[in-house]
Amino acid sequence: ENEADVLAMLGASTALEVSDIPFDGPIAGVRVGRIDGKFIANPTLTQQEESDINIIVAGNRSGVVMVEGGARFALESEIIEAIFYGHQALQPMLEMQLEIKRDVGKEKRAFSAPAKDGEMETRAIELATPLLQEVITTADKKLRQKKRGDTFVSVLKALSEAYEEKESEIRDIIYDLEKKMVRQMILEEGRRIDGRPFKEVRPIECMVGVLPRVHGSALFTRGETQAMVLTTLGTEMDEQRIDTIYGDMFRGFILHYNFPPYSVGEARRLSGPGRREIGHGALARRALIPVMRNKDDFQYSVRVVSEILESNGSSSMASVCGASLSLMDAGVPIKDAVAGVAMGLISEGEKLVILTDIIGDEDHYGDMDFKVAGTRHGITALQMDIKIDGITREVMQKALEQAREARLFILDAMDQTISQPRTEISEYAPVITTIQIRPEKVRLLIGPGGKTIKEIINASESRIDVDDDGKVVIASADGEGAKIAVEMVNNIIQDAEVGKLYLGKVRKIMDFGAFVEILPGTDGLVHISQLDKTRVNKVTDILKEGDEVLVKVLEVDSNGRISLSRKAALEESPDNVS
Repeated sequence: ENEADVLAMLGASTALEVSDIPFDGPIAGVRVGRIDGKFIANPTLTQQEESDINIIVAGNRSGVVMVEGGARFALESEIIEAIFYGHQALQPMLEMQLEIKRDVGKEKRAFSAPAKDGEMETRAIELATPLLQEVITTADKKLRQKKRGDTFVSVLKALSEAYEEKESEIRDIIYDLEKKMVRQMILEEGRRIDGRPFKEVRPIECMVGVLPRVHGSALFTRGETQAMVLTTLGTEMDEQRIDTIYGDMFRGFILHYNFPPYSVGEARRLSGPGRREIGHGALARRALIPVMRNKDDFQYSVRVVSEILESNGSSSMASVCGASLSLMDAGVPIKDAVAGVAMGLISEGEKLVILTDIIGDEDHYGDMDFKVAGTRHGITALQMDIKIDGITREVMQKALEQAREARLFILDAMDQTISQPRTEISEYAPVITTIQIRPEKVRLLIGPGGKTIKEIINASESRIDVDDDGKVVIASADGEGAKIAVEMVNNIIQDAEVGKLYLGKVRKIMDFGAFVEILPGTDGLVHISQLDKTRVNKVTDILKEGDEVLVKVLEVDSNGRISLSRKAALEESPDNVS
């Protein structure tokens, strides 16, 4: 009834705590849900389905160290309450670990960092400082990377004779110096690497319909981060099947995130999805789930693919924004537009700065990466990881409020391109028609060995799925194919109507009459007395097997047996023929 992820976190922390490995713990985790306004620690799988907040909180005694989860349009204040409810709930688990450590814990290994060459460090800092000053004030990422590379080359060349085989140590010194200089510039000078104010979002550009043949497409650019996001509509048969420990599960909304090497100026072998692709795709999908319609309102399955074309921070949140635009371009009736932004933190002692829409270097040299996504009405997903001991309630409140301001700004920019889903889906999307038939007709529709349904599929060039409850889903590349399939299905499953004429085929001759198939799989009996207006001595005088004959339905009894009449049909107008 409970997932094992939180327990795994607790077990890993406890194992480290009792080992001789140096560990700045313990930490513990808890899943927090909310049902009917009341928070629940570690809700069951059933409770999670009812919960409008579902987040995992990890923390230590001093604060929160990690948050991941989603919500159905929760307010910032509600998320804060949920997080710190979780932080309070995990405290007993910290005490439990300390108690176990007292009982069975090992003495920690002594560890000291390798001694540094003070003279080499001083010379490297003297040489690198003026060069790095130019690096950290260069806004363009590519140019900044080039200048950084030139700095390494210059300093290493100057020190190569005096300090042979010390390249790795010198690189570490330069890296630590750049990190220190970036943090000092932000905290003391109030200046970011690209010159923006702390709360400013990078320039945004949005485009939709950039690829005419796909069902929906969008290009979302924020600064030097760009995502091409494509939407494809399919049928229920295209849903993703996932084999979990709880059994098979089908996913009708799929979001894939691709991060090719060229997006960060690299050339390397392409492989299957890694930790980054899976994690970022899951976060972006979680952000969009609350705005997706259920199957009753929108019967298409939806696949969204985000291709990162350029990356300088927060590509997962660019994927959220681009996916929202792409879904609207495809005519998917999402409830609201969704946007996301990544927040950062630089802190030294009492000094603290929260950064909006961080770039890659601010993430790299900073203390926090806090991604927040949502609509105008609330938060739908969030993810936070930090490099310091813990985040306090006050810092998190400020970060969430700053993120809300940025989210609204981004949504305003997106609205200028497209603010509502298109009223019609793409002409290239499949046409889906649903028919409900009686369950007892399913066998007839499928036919022996699937013969009947295959004939319909081939004739209409459609895909057809029939379930045991009688739901028939027809998907065709165009409306004409769907129309043909619907007509053929209706012809097969229709019931004989009393008083109606049918042109049927004689299937069997008996002494007392003939059995005539008037509908696919549906036979009726023409009694010898109903064959002609005059007396008939032998059935074969009038009919032979294989003959086509016009008959009228006289009666359908309680057992479904059909009485037919050729005599009555001869007196009727042929306009009534089915």
